[in-house]
Amino acid sequence: MDVDYKKLWIRLIDRGIKNKTELIPLAGISTNILAKLSKGEFISMESLKKICIALDCDIGDIVSFRENK
Repeated sequence: MDVDYKKLWIRLIDRGIKNKTELIPLAGISTNILAKLSKGEFISMESLKKICIALDCDIGDIVSFRENK
């Protein structure tokens, strides 16, 4: 299965966050984590937790899984 962060990007837009880099100080994540998110790579649960806290949401609101092609 592959990870899909499309819900995260939509949530950021809905909150008026137009630049992905604004997530770094908001959630306290590194540029490395943002790069992995942008590439659709897996990140740690700790990083996902930080993002969920910053965006006041649940993990299912920002990430989903899809079948490998």
